Amino acid sequence: MAEDRIAVSGVVGSTPKHVVTAEGLAITSFRLASTARRYDRAAQEWIDGDTNWFTVTAFRSLAMNVAASVAKGERVAVHGKLRIRPWSSGERSGTEVEIEADSIGHDLTWGTSQFTRSISRAAADRRDEQQAASAASVPDSSEDAAAVPDGWPVAG
Repeated sequence: MAEDRIAVSGVVGSTPKHVVTAEGLAITSFRLASTARRYDRAAQEWIDGDTNWFTVTAFRSLAMNVAASVAKGERVAVHGKLRIRPWSSGERSGTEVEIEADSIGHDLTWGTSQFTRSISRAAADRRDEQQAASAASVPDSSEDAAAVPDGWPVAG
Protein backbone atom coordinates (compact mmCIF):
# COMPACT_ATOMS: atom_id res chain seq x y z
CA MET A 1 0.00 0.00 0.00
CA ALA A 2 1.39 3.39 -0.98
CA GLU A 3 1.80 6.15 1.56
CA ASP A 4 0.50 9.50 0.42
CA ARG A 5 2.71 12.40 1.52
CA ILE A 6 1.47 15.95 1.96
CA ALA A 7 2.90 19.38 2.78
CA VAL A 8 0.45 21.96 4.14
CA SER A 9 0.83 25.44 5.56
CA GLY A 10 -1.85 27.02 7.68
CA VAL A 11 -2.92 28.35 11.05
CA VAL A 12 -2.91 26.25 14.22
CA GLY A 13 -6.63 26.20 14.98
CA SER A 14 -6.62 24.57 18.41
CA THR A 15 -4.35 24.53 21.43
CA PRO A 16 -1.94 21.62 20.92
CA LYS A 17 -2.89 18.68 23.15
CA HIS A 18 0.10 16.81 24.56
CA VAL A 19 -0.06 13.41 26.26
CA VAL A 20 2.44 10.75 27.22
CA THR A 21 1.10 7.20 27.17
CA ALA A 22 1.69 4.66 29.95
CA GLU A 23 4.38 3.16 27.69
CA GLY A 24 6.18 6.52 27.53
CA LEU A 25 5.17 7.49 23.98
CA ALA A 26 4.81 11.27 23.59
CA ILE A 27 1.92 12.39 21.35
CA THR A 28 0.91 15.96 20.46
CA SER A 29 -2.02 16.83 18.21
CA PHE A 30 -3.78 19.96 17.01
CA ARG A 31 -6.19 21.15 14.32
CA LEU A 32 -4.73 22.98 11.33
CA ALA A 33 -6.74 25.34 9.12
CA SER A 34 -5.45 25.88 5.59
CA THR A 35 -7.31 28.51 3.57
CA ALA A 36 -6.69 29.11 -0.11
CA ARG A 37 -6.39 32.79 -1.05
CA ARG A 38 -6.48 34.47 -4.42
CA TYR A 39 -6.18 38.03 -5.61
CA ASP A 40 -9.33 39.45 -7.22
CA ARG A 41 -8.02 41.98 -9.75
CA ALA A 42 -11.45 43.51 -10.32
CA ALA A 43 -11.99 44.22 -6.62
CA GLN A 44 -8.24 44.76 -6.04
CA GLU A 45 -8.28 42.69 -2.87
CA TRP A 46 -7.41 39.27 -1.57
CA ILE A 47 -10.33 36.83 -1.37
CA ASP A 48 -10.43 33.83 0.98
CA GLY A 49 -11.39 30.52 -0.58
CA ASP A 50 -12.48 27.35 1.16
CA THR A 51 -10.78 26.25 4.37
CA ASN A 52 -9.47 22.71 4.70
CA TRP A 53 -9.19 21.34 8.24
CA PHE A 54 -6.63 18.72 9.20
CA THR A 55 -5.85 16.94 12.46
CA VAL A 56 -2.06 16.98 12.83
CA THR A 57 -0.48 14.33 15.06
CA ALA A 58 3.19 14.19 16.07
CA PHE A 59 5.00 11.45 17.96
CA ARG A 60 8.12 11.08 20.11
CA SER A 61 10.66 13.94 20.05
CA LEU A 62 8.67 15.88 17.45
CA ALA A 63 5.67 15.74 19.81
CA MET A 64 7.77 17.09 22.68
CA ASN A 65 9.18 19.92 20.56
CA VAL A 66 5.76 20.85 19.12
CA ALA A 67 4.25 20.98 22.62
CA ALA A 68 7.02 23.37 23.71
CA SER A 69 7.06 25.50 20.54
CA VAL A 70 3.67 25.77 18.83
CA ALA A 71 0.58 27.66 20.00
CA LYS A 72 -2.93 28.28 18.72
CA GLY A 73 -3.04 31.04 16.11
CA GLU A 74 0.52 30.56 14.85
CA ARG A 75 1.27 29.84 11.20
CA VAL A 76 3.10 26.58 10.59
CA ALA A 77 4.21 24.34 7.76
CA VAL A 78 3.58 20.60 8.19
CA HIS A 79 4.94 17.67 6.20
CA GLY A 80 3.83 14.11 6.75
CA LYS A 81 1.71 11.10 5.85
CA LEU A 82 -1.88 11.75 4.78
CA ARG A 83 -4.58 9.58 6.33
CA ILE A 84 -8.24 9.87 5.30
CA ARG A 85 -10.74 7.88 7.36
CA PRO A 86 -14.52 7.80 7.55
CA TRP A 87 -16.07 8.09 11.02
CA SER A 88 -19.53 7.72 12.51
CA SER A 89 -21.02 8.50 15.87
CA GLY A 90 -24.64 7.52 16.18
CA GLU A 91 -26.58 9.56 13.63
CA ARG A 92 -23.59 11.64 12.53
CA SER A 93 -20.80 10.64 10.19
CA GLY A 94 -18.01 12.33 8.31
CA THR A 95 -14.46 12.09 7.08
CA GLU A 96 -11.38 12.63 9.24
CA VAL A 97 -8.35 14.03 7.40
CA GLU A 98 -5.21 13.49 9.45
CA ILE A 99 -1.54 14.25 8.89
CA GLU A 100 0.93 12.08 10.78
CA ALA A 101 3.69 14.66 10.89
CA ASP A 102 7.32 14.03 9.99
CA SER A 103 8.21 17.70 10.45
CA ILE A 104 6.51 20.87 11.69
CA GLY A 105 7.93 24.37 11.73
CA HIS A 106 6.85 27.96 11.89
CA ASP A 107 5.98 29.46 8.49
CA LEU A 108 8.61 32.20 8.17
CA THR A 109 6.58 33.92 5.46
CA TRP A 110 4.57 35.42 8.30
CA GLY A 111 7.14 36.10 11.02
CA THR A 112 10.43 35.18 12.61
CA SER A 113 11.40 32.31 14.84
CA GLN A 114 14.39 31.37 16.96
CA PHE A 115 15.63 27.79 16.84
CA THR A 116 16.99 26.00 19.88
CA ARG A 117 18.34 22.52 19.29
CA SER A 118 17.14 19.90 21.73
CA ILE A 119 18.80 16.53 22.08
CA SER A 120 17.99 13.47 24.14
CA ARG A 121 20.13 12.42 27.11
CA ALA A 122 21.40 9.38 25.17
CA ALA A 123 22.37 11.59 22.22
CA ALA A 124 24.10 14.02 24.60
CA ASP A 125 26.07 11.15 26.15
CA ARG A 126 27.13 9.91 22.69
CA ARG A 127 28.15 13.46 21.70
CA ASP A 128 30.24 13.83 24.87
CA GLU A 129 31.95 10.47 24.22
CA GLN A 130 32.69 11.47 20.62
CA GLN A 131 34.10 14.83 21.71
CA ALA A 132 36.29 13.15 24.33
CA ALA A 133 37.58 10.62 21.78
CA SER A 134 38.18 13.39 19.26
CA ALA A 135 40.05 15.52 21.81
CA ALA A 136 42.25 12.55 22.74
CA SER A 137 43.26 12.10 19.11
CA VAL A 138 44.20 15.76 18.48
CA PRO A 139 48.00 16.05 18.36
CA ASP A 140 49.62 18.44 20.80
CA SER A 141 52.00 21.16 19.66
CA SER A 142 55.08 18.96 20.24
CA GLU A 143 54.00 16.53 17.51
CA ASP A 144 54.87 16.97 13.87
CA ALA A 145 52.66 19.56 12.13
CA ALA A 146 52.16 17.14 9.22
CA ALA A 147 49.98 15.00 11.53
CA VAL A 148 47.44 17.84 11.89
CA PRO A 149 44.48 17.51 9.49
CA ASP A 150 44.17 20.09 6.70
CA GLY A 151 42.38 23.25 7.78
CA TRP A 152 43.24 22.90 11.47
CA PRO A 153 45.25 25.71 13.05
CA VAL A 154 48.86 24.79 13.75
CA ALA A 155 50.71 26.28 16.72
CA GLY A 156 53.64 28.37 15.53
